[in-house]
Amino acid sequence: MNKIPAVSIMGWSGSGKTTLIERMVPLLKGRGLKVGVLKHDSHQFEMDREGKDTWRYGQAGAEVVAISSPRQAAMLEFRALDLDQMLDRFREVDLILVEGYKTSSLPRIEVHRTATGKPPAEQPDKLAALVTDATMVIDIPHFDLNDAKGVTEFVIGLLGLDA
Repeated sequence: MNKIPAVSIMGWSGSGKTTLIERMVPLLKGRGLKVGVLKHDSHQFEMDREGKDTWRYGQAGAEVVAISSPRQAAMLEFRALDLDQMLDRFREVDLILVEGYKTSSLPRIEVHRTATGKPPAEQPDKLAALVTDATMVIDIPHFDLNDAKGVTEFVIGLLGLDA
């Protein structure tokens, strides 16, 4: 089980999850924290290009293919991994922001945008906080869609990183 604190930023597609995380990362880094981000994709995705060496190794049947350069490294696993397995692969970060995984047991912060035309994805009492452009009377911490600083400070406290 992963020991790195993690929080799920979840909500419907188009709600602003990616934008919120994109704004939180530099704020967290500004506080001296090393940040990891895990994006959940419920569809197929491609990270490799046909014909490249790493693609060819995967096509040949390798379960894991890695590539490394002086600037970056990547590892592709040709098998499904659950959330805990993915989190366990993170190293040398202080926290992990997880985009998605609506049903995880992680503390969850829902991002809700009225323009999606959908109600919130989760009942407020099952959330750590709600980030929305809607006017709601709820008994949990809630933030405006544009308040990345407030959400960041909340996450730091929630995960016990303010010591």
